Amino acid sequence: MRREFCLLSCVLLLAIAAPGPHRADAEEPSVAVDAAVVLAADVSRSIDDGEFALQRRGYAEAIQAQKLMDAISTGPHGAIALAYVEWAGESEQKQVVDWALIRNAADARAFAAALTAAPRAFIGRTAIGSAIDFSFALFGETGFSTDRRIIDVSGDGTSNQGRAVTAARDAAVEGGAVINGLTIFNRRAAAVGGYLALHTNPPGGLAQYYRDNVIGGKGAFVVPIDDFNSFADALLRKLVNEIADRRPSCCNGQRVRAVGGSSGLLQPRPLQEGGSVP
Repeated sequence: MRREFCLLSCVLLLAIAAPGPHRADAEEPSVAVDAAVVLAADVSRSIDDGEFALQRRGYAEAIQAQKLMDAISTGPHGAIALAYVEWAGESEQKQVVDWALIRNAADARAFAAALTAAPRAFIGRTAIGSAIDFSFALFGETGFSTDRRIIDVSGDGTSNQGRAVTAARDAAVEGGAVINGLTIFNRRAAAVGGYLALHTNPPGGLAQYYRDNVIGGKGAFVVPIDDFNSFADALLRKLVNEIADRRPSCCNGQRVRAVGGSSGLLQPRPLQEGGSVP
């Protein structure tokens, strides 16, 4: 009996000591990454089901693109943290895909699969300020360590509900985040006319509205696109540019933008703060 008790005790001790799957949580040191990025996607009522499907597919394609994997691999840590949020009205924000470590194609495929499998979160009004507040709060839940925290806001219209966008932007920037934008010209909504046309195409254009009200932080920029069909390409350029910014010595302190070429890598080009990536 005594021998059996000793054997059982040894088995239990070995089970407790055995390593399990790696998780970054409060009980162990956080995992270092080159950037933590919240993808904050507009799913308000001005985006119909077909446009929503194109947007979702665009996110999935961009996240799995080889150019993005190449950009991630060149960083000091070879990894980023990624989360996906959908938002609409003042009280309509949801973290659709939890924080995940993206180091390779397998990680990217798993993230994209979780994204595409989830149902649409909302169909409501457009509260950009509330979306920024919600996204910024997620940085406190990452389990990852980085000095670069980025909120990627994509949308097809101006804010019409909730907290003032500029107040939310300023608070997030003061807290150390950079907010970049991807604006979508919604041709269908513009053709409807009336308030919907003004909402999606304000005076000066939606990209200028984002420059004036939404984006903020060092090197913040807007990527404008003409329709939902080009969403994947635009998002990929945007993500690669953001991640490349973390490279320590490629560009003598200049920001860089994606440039076409067979290598799929980036070449140094100046990018003005508050500007656009063509």
